Amino acid sequence: MRASTSRALVAEFVGTFALIFVGAGAAALGIGGLIGVALAHGLVVIGLIYAYGHVSGAHINPAVTIGIWVAGKVEAGRALSYITFQLAGGIAGALVLRWVLGGDQTGLGATTLATGLAIGGASISISPAVGCFVEAVLTFLLVNTILNAAVSGKAGDLAGLAIGFTLISCILVGGPLTGAGLNPARTLGPAIATGNFADLWVYLVGPILGAATAAILYRGVLERS
Repeated sequence: MRASTSRALVAEFVGTFALIFVGAGAAALGIGGLIGVALAHGLVVIGLIYAYGHVSGAHINPAVTIGIWVAGKVEAGRALSYITFQLAGGIAGALVLRWVLGGDQTGLGATTLATGLAIGGASISISPAVGCFVEAVLTFLLVNTILNAAVSGKAGDLAGLAIGFTLISCILVGGPLTGAGLNPARTLGPAIATGNFADLWVYLVGPILGAATAAILYRGVLERS
């Protein structure tokens, strides 16, 4: 059991490292614009699910782990260990990305709230409260897919694709508004690497609330279907 847990923690560390290095890296480099960033995140998550799903469940996201814990599918101690290694992997991924890029002048793909976003001739700015709501809604959708497709086992081998496509869709909508963190490790890593902690609470509170809400819905209603 101890060896199994060790392997799972290594998988969560490496998986979260990869998500931040690839996902935040794509955002930092600006390759392909919003579509490129969404695809980078979604595709790496799909790959990691098939690589590590059998080892740790491939949560690679503290909000996902919290959601699965609220749903009663993982013990509190194991969840806490997962979260610790996920955060460490996210920080390591961002620091290595900073080293590769020779500094933080690119912003390292940090998630930020929109200011002066031009849409249809109007200029839109997202307040922290609205940003928290957006992060909660998007994370709700992601964790809802994870619980109903993967944790329930109903999607079988297609669960990884369902999760990856959901993440891509969420980033396409949320990217211009909040940067679409949906993952405390995704935001905390670049924040530490750049030393910019502005509105950090938005990306911690929002995803956790969204994940917990999805878990409550799953446990109370959808799991029985």
